[in-house]
Amino acid sequence: MSNPAYTVIFYLFAAITVISAAFVVFSRNVIYSAFSLLFTFFGAAALYVFLSADFIAVTQVVVYVGGILVLLLFGVMFTNSIMQTELKTDVLNMLPGTVLLVGILGAILYTFYSTHSWIPSTTPLQGSIVERVGFETMSGYVLPFEMASILLLAALIGAAFLARFDKPGNNEK
Repeated sequence: MSNPAYTVIFYLFAAITVISAAFVVFSRNVIYSAFSLLFTFFGAAALYVFLSADFIAVTQVVVYVGGILVLLLFGVMFTNSIMQTELKTDVLNMLPGTVLLVGILGAILYTFYSTHSWIPSTTPLQGSIVERVGFETMSGYVLPFEMASILLLAALIGAAFLARFDKPGNNEK
């Protein structure tokens, strides 16, 4: 049996994740939406911890919170100060979005309740999953791992080339 405190904490993190995700979607201010995305990412990482997926939780925090969200916030803040634009959005298509939400939620609940064989494992995990992921990445999956890194390096070089100021034919100073 699980500890009731764990259940309460799990539902607390689940509520934080769902409420902040709803605030991301329905907020009219882009800055508020980006900051509530921060709580959504941290809530998802906390749920990964409850699933004993410590590597995925740390990856969630490092990649999404440490990289993508910070990049998004800097982009929004710098664009606002350069262009002097109003950072307000219109929440459109409420009816189709609500219908889609109810449909997806119904499908998830149907799947959850129709799967009778879903029983959590009572056997605790042995050792660290991080060690296993590291071993598999550097032994059996080293070629796809290196190909992905070369692809990302090529994308970075291409983005730097496209974003440079002194493009051919651009003689303005």
